Amino acid sequence: MLLHRRARPAAADPLDTVLRLAVLLSAGLNAAPAWRHLAEDAGPVAHDAAAAAAAGDDVAVVLRNAGEGWLDIAAVWAVATSVGAPLADTLREVGTSLREARDIADDVKVALTEPLATARLLAALPLAGVPLGVFLGFDTMRVLTVDPLGRLCLGAGVVLIIVARIWSRRLARRAQPPTAVPGMTAELFAVALSAGASMERARVLVAAERRVGPLPDDEGLLRAEATLDLSVRAGVPAGELLRGDAWLARRTARTEGREAAARLSTRLLLPLGVCTLPAFLLLAVAPLMIGVLRSGGSPF
Repeated sequence: MLLHRRARPAAADPLDTVLRLAVLLSAGLNAAPAWRHLAEDAGPVAHDAAAAAAAGDDVAVVLRNAGEGWLDIAAVWAVATSVGAPLADTLREVGTSLREARDIADDVKVALTEPLATARLLAALPLAGVPLGVFLGFDTMRVLTVDPLGRLCLGAGVVLIIVARIWSRRLARRAQPPTAVPGMTAELFAVALSAGASMERARVLVAAERRVGPLPDDEGLLRAEATLDLSVRAGVPAGELLRGDAWLARRTARTEGREAAARLSTRLLLPLGVCTLPAFLLLAVAPLMIGVLRSGGSPF
């Protein structure tokens, strides 16, 4: 009898995994069996997390070693287990935040698609000038490669094309949204304080995750510290204030991402006007005029 071995599943989507994990934990399962059930479909990360949970090791280390996509979940897991926060509720709330962050990233990506596609299309405009000249019956290649003035046009046109590409790519990189999840620092403070940890304990835990995790958002840390001070002065719980900060950070990230995409559409006109169009003139129009002048004929 032939035995068919089940193929090992591919890497799972971290967001999908954390939402399913929250459901399993809400049903009463402990961490180890919950991860083990997920390992059947969720891939090697869940399998390793199940083994770590069963052995009493730190699951956050496993998640952190899984790389990008799992780093925020690892930070939340580490803080929640350190202060004894309920994992089911914590993961459900953080899963909602991660889903909102993904929606923001997708929204910004869609907004950036049109200006980036336009920039790539216009970047090919100068190169299209050479076959255009051949199609019109001019020996464009000969002018560009043999004639001294044509070779000068070729060199200058190529340099302008390279400058335009580098310039456009730098503008596109600046328009890209940050990879860190907006408001995650505030979320970690809220997780720690929701379990009854002191503010000093919460600061220590968040600082530890900032050293090893994806939390480079210094502005978010300053905002969270200001919210903690407000909580102390007003004598109110900081948890809801911090979650409000996290929501506001995500909303701001969506707005800034769309504004960056709109600015990119305008800024890409600079390399177009300064480099791309002159390169087209040098590689398409100038060879035609040089060929006509050398032959003593007329372009018409």
